[in-house]
Amino acid sequence: MTFVRLDADQVPLYVAELADLMVDTVDGGASIGFLAPFDRAAAVAWWQERAAAVAAGHLALWIARGDDRTLGTVGLVFPDKPNSRHRAELVKLMVHRDARGRGLGRGLLATAEQAAADAGRTLLHLDTETDSPAERLYASAGWTRAGVIPDYAADPGGVLRGTTLYYKHLGAAAGQGKHPGTTAPTR
Repeated sequence: MTFVRLDADQVPLYVAELADLMVDTVDGGASIGFLAPFDRAAAVAWWQERAAAVAAGHLALWIARGDDRTLGTVGLVFPDKPNSRHRAELVKLMVHRDARGRGLGRGLLATAEQAAADAGRTLLHLDTETDSPAERLYASAGWTRAGVIPDYAADPGGVLRGTTLYYKHLGAAAGQGKHPGTTAPTR
């Protein structure tokens, strides 16, 4: 298994495979923002739109490659506001249904966490459907459950479900309560 960070020029090369992965994920019942049945053309368009965010540096995107195809993906969204440059949001962690149980989700998660720490990010956050299998992954990987918002989003079948918010501190600056590179005010 290989984990590859895609640059803006590489995203179009993998759009078709990422679209297939996304359709499989939604068809499998995972709540990632889309309703079933999820049209492949819509998935292709969604991924094509991500190339601009990658080029602008607002999104980092990784894929897991194996069996000559894309088996998983994860992204990090970087806020552009000055007061939030210490954090990133983990988004769209997906593993193809026929590749689950091989540690791909955990590998993608660790890859994104390390990249965030290497980029000086000290806080990650995410949301996931409450009581979903993903919750077990995040809890076992040291993420802290912050709370639940009931009826937050519809699952692929259209049923409103809660979302659970998680966060994780990274690196030496974790929990210090100030932006990396800032100094305490003087009196």
